[in-house]
Amino acid sequence: MAITPIHDPAGGPLKLAALMSGSGTNVRRILEHGERLAQKEGRLFEVAVIFSDGWNSRAAEIGRDFDVPVLLHDLTRWLARRGLERKDLQRREEFDRQTVAMLRPFGASAAIYGGYMAIASPTLVNAYIGINVHPADLADKTPEGKRRWTGAHAVRDAIAAGRTVLHASTHLVTPAVDMGPILMISAPLAVEVPPGADLSAPATLQQVADLNQDRLKQAGDWIIFPRTIEDIARGRFQRDEAGALYYQGQPIPNGLRL
Repeated sequence: MAITPIHDPAGGPLKLAALMSGSGTNVRRILEHGERLAQKEGRLFEVAVIFSDGWNSRAAEIGRDFDVPVLLHDLTRWLARRGLERKDLQRREEFDRQTVAMLRPFGASAAIYGGYMAIASPTLVNAYIGINVHPADLADKTPEGKRRWTGAHAVRDAIAAGRTVLHASTHLVTPAVDMGPILMISAPLAVEVPPGADLSAPATLQQVADLNQDRLKQAGDWIIFPRTIEDIARGRFQRDEAGALYYQGQPIPNGLRL
């Protein structure tokens, strides 16, 4: 079965749209990495535009710092004008069609989900090759074969279950949240629990989870997300006709583990 690169560098630099909702630290790290590479060997990838779904994000600041155009379309206000709640996904396709139309002139072929907190509908997911980072080892599965640590509370759930190390994973975005093919998994990070912390207390467990998620962002996300984008831009990640992933010709059914 033939395998082809997710991005063929022979066609020029990988052009990205960055999607974000909050601080955008992952977007910033990817932009910084791209600038370092450009200074050494020419531009491998380019963030052509930053899109934010909220006025409270730091998208404008990041766009200013890196001279990248910024688009903002506030989802909360868009929903409020229509009398909809955020959990109501029936109209999300309409919002995402508008998002795709706004992004289209920038010519991106891939999208980085850099802390984009809105659930993307198939309209947005299918418009671009989407790359996301998740604070868990997505290759860790239950006996039934399901991914064990998905959703917004993956770090908390892993610590509550007694896991002593954490990982971050990059993956391709699919309509099923946190279920896309795994690209890269970070090196293990030992869980830190303050002496005397009672993890059976929900508030304490959440505090410990927040502490370790911040640590994982630095030791995991900020390493593997930029590297994943670089390796895609270099043509190192490939797919076959069935959608299975490869890294430099070798199959990686559970991602590339660092």
